[in-house]
Amino acid sequence: MTSSFLLALPVALALAASGPAPAAAEPGGAAAARTLEDPRALARKVQAFYERTRDLEARFRQAYTYAGFGRRQTSSGTLRVKKPGMMRWDYEKPAAKTVAVKGSRLVQYEPEENQAYVDEAFDSSAMSAAVTFLLGKGDLLREFDVSLDGSGALLLRPKESDPRVESIALTVAADGQVTATRVVDGAGNANEIRFEDVRRNVGLPDAAFEVKLPRDVRRIAAPKAQ
Repeated sequence: MTSSFLLALPVALALAASGPAPAAAEPGGAAAARTLEDPRALARKVQAFYERTRDLEARFRQAYTYAGFGRRQTSSGTLRVKKPGMMRWDYEKPAAKTVAVKGSRLVQYEPEENQAYVDEAFDSSAMSAAVTFLLGKGDLLREFDVSLDGSGALLLRPKESDPRVESIALTVAADGQVTATRVVDGAGNANEIRFEDVRRNVGLPDAAFEVKLPRDVRRIAAPKAQ
């Protein structure tokens, strides 16, 4: 399995996870004004926004910085989310790639390489709350210690040690919508995503989360545990 293929899944699912892009600016210095807001109240606002969201689609721009190599990779594409338990990332740049979760099925497909990884028994409960809040799952206040950083972003640190997530910074709009994320893992890698052209509750069909693979696609085995 290529190194890029191995990296793609955690990048996508840790919000990443699985991207540095600047935080989305808010008019009138709204983010700065929130430096005095109670971070617990802000976390509850985020939670409530996504609990009220049945489905969502957005453009995303992602920048992933590899701490050990001093290298930065940028990507862009489309995100779709639908309850219960459906999520799909379609990368367009720098290369086409799809990562989709639908219930217990996870598919990662690279059309240019004609290769795919498929897990028919994917345990979505193992995904970090850095992702599952988009599905209205998890509990930010139960899983994270919360504070605000200097820009007014909601800063989350796991209450239990997790090598996937050292910290998460969420840029939050006035209504509780997350407009940008920054996830730093235990190795110091930073993954930043900005969401644009967000549309909520548009009635996405379940079929939008199906990934049809070519009959001759090369199946990639899961990496073996070390």
